[in-house]
Amino acid sequence: MIIPLFSLHSRKLTDMKPTLKTAWSADRLDVSAFAKAGASLHADDPMARFERLQAEAYVGDGAAALGAVSWRAQGEMRPGASGGAPAVWLHLQASAVVPLTCQRCLGPVEIPLSVDRWFRFVADETAAAAEDDDCEEDLLALEPRPRLYEVLEDELLMELPLVPLHETCPVSVVMHASDLGAGTDEGEPERKNPFAELARLKK
Repeated sequence: MIIPLFSLHSRKLTDMKPTLKTAWSADRLDVSAFAKAGASLHADDPMARFERLQAEAYVGDGAAALGAVSWRAQGEMRPGASGGAPAVWLHLQASAVVPLTCQRCLGPVEIPLSVDRWFRFVADETAAAAEDDDCEEDLLALEPRPRLYEVLEDELLMELPLVPLHETCPVSVVMHASDLGAGTDEGEPERKNPFAELARLKK
């Protein structure tokens, strides 16, 4: 029997196994296999993919379009402590520019964010909690499988400044009540400072 050529071609495509490059899911990453393969993932994702981070962005007049979050994940196996089983490690790097609300002028201020962090993985959350107080590195659990986007977003959120400010605001800002001319008219005498008067009497 003669098998048509297109059938052979289809069979070959069906039998092909997915490559390592396409096997990893950032939503539920098998970190152990990822590290054993020395694999990596990288992408430039729209900020809309990170909803909590996007919620921090400035949305008033003059708001610029949100950019992308560039990130990379690299797996690695390292020798275990005291000759134990090899340890699973993950290197996360990310960068983004997020427009926040300047707390001085209330206008948009672009804040660059950068993440460069290593994580060591242990069996589960119980093991992570047990080891957390006795180690310096950041610990995460292999199970349940981590959602890489959530880990990345957590790290980016921690990089946000508590009080975002321009170095120099693009508009003049009233900092004190005296700047408003409140409290005195041109002909009104200047009020005496009671502490200065007390210091004069002590001399």
